[in-house]
Amino acid sequence: MSQPAKTYNNLKEFWPFYLSEHSNRTNRNLHFVGTSMVFIWLGLAIAYLNPWYLLVALFNAYGFAWFGHFIIEKNRPATFKYPVKSFVSDFRMWFYTLTGQIGKQMQEHNIKDK
Repeated sequence: MSQPAKTYNNLKEFWPFYLSEHSNRTNRNLHFVGTSMVFIWLGLAIAYLNPWYLLVALFNAYGFAWFGHFIIEKNRPATFKYPVKSFVSDFRMWFYTLTGQIGKQMQEHNIKDK
């Protein structure tokens, strides 16, 4: 019998769990690449007025992320149980990675970097 999903009341409570699910640097880097490509596809969708590019962006981002979870991190993506919080947290992780602060976030929440 599967356990019910833990309830996180807000993103502040969810963030340490999200980071723990992304303790592997390669997984985080794959997320970074996939999320970065979302911005490219979004720009192309706007430039060419083609909404199909948004679908490509979605598959692109989740493809990189899920590969990182299933193959590298060997865990189940948090998005399956916490879709909205995971979506928001992915962009937060992207920002901290871009600005070089992700290591500090990992340390603050006592998560070992793999």
